[in-house]
Amino acid sequence: MSGYLTPDEVTAFQRDGYFMKRRAISTAHASDCRRRLEAMEDSLQEDCNKRMKIKAHVVSPWMVDLARNPVILDAVESLLGPNIMLFGSSMFAKAAQSDRFVSWHQDSAYYGLKPNDSVTVWLAFTPSNKSNGGLRVLPGSHLGDDLEHDETYDPKNLLAKGQTIRGVDDSQAEYLELEPGEFSMHHVRTAHGSLGNFSDDRRIGLAFFYIGAHVDSTLGRRTALRVRGEDKFNYWDDDPLPRYDLDPITLDFLTNMWSRYQSKEVQQAAKSGKL
Repeated sequence: MSGYLTPDEVTAFQRDGYFMKRRAISTAHASDCRRRLEAMEDSLQEDCNKRMKIKAHVVSPWMVDLARNPVILDAVESLLGPNIMLFGSSMFAKAAQSDRFVSWHQDSAYYGLKPNDSVTVWLAFTPSNKSNGGLRVLPGSHLGDDLEHDETYDPKNLLAKGQTIRGVDDSQAEYLELEPGEFSMHHVRTAHGSLGNFSDDRRIGLAFFYIGAHVDSTLGRRTALRVRGEDKFNYWDDDPLPRYDLDPITLDFLTNMWSRYQSKEVQQAAKSGKL
C-alpha cells in the first residue's frame, strides 16, 4: 500500500498547510497500540501526558516501528523529499469528560529549526473528532508572518508552557477528524490546537515530528532518528533506541529531555529570537 500524495494533494497542502487523511495501520493494530500504551501507564503509575513528550518514541520499540511506517513515510516524502529525520514525538491522551485543551499555537515558535521544512503527523489510536477534542487547524496560517505567543502556564492546557495565540477566529477552524489507524499531517507553521473531550472515552494519538535531513537545529546540537534515505549533513546526533518497553536507559533520556524543554533555557531562547 503506497502512501505517496498525488500532485493535487501536495498542492493543497502547500496552500492550506494540512492534509487529511490516510490509513497507516488497521483498526485492530490501533487498538493494540492503545492497549500497549495503557499497560505502560499502569506500570509507570502515571498518565502518558506527564513524560511521553518531545521524544516519546524512545520508550518503546513499537513506537519506533510506527515512526518508520512506510505509508506514513511515503506521505512525508511527498512533502519533504527522500531523506527524512524524526526529531521528536509526543503522546496525547485526553481523559473522558475533561475540559483540558490545547491552545492555538505554531510548533515553529518553539522547535528551533532552520529552515522550517517540517511536518507533524498525527496518528489516531482512538476516534478523533470534534466531539472528543480532536485536532483542529487554521488553514493557510503557515503562509503568513510568525504569530505572537503568550505563555500562560494554564494548568488545563496540555502544552508545557500553555503557549497561546490570541485573537484567532474559531469559525475558520478545520477539524481533522480521524478513525483509529488513520493519520493527518500539518506544516510546522500551521496554527493548530484542540478543545476539551466531552465524550465518554479517552482520545489518544501519537504525533510524529519529521524534518528533512537538510534541516539544522538553532538550539545547539540535538538528537534525531534517521527514518528514511541518507543524512549527508550530520546536523543531529542519534537518538538512543529502546531495547524493550520502558527501557530505563531511554526512559531516563526522555525524562531529561522533557525537563530541559520545560526549563527557562528554552523559554529564553524562544523570546530572544534564537528559535
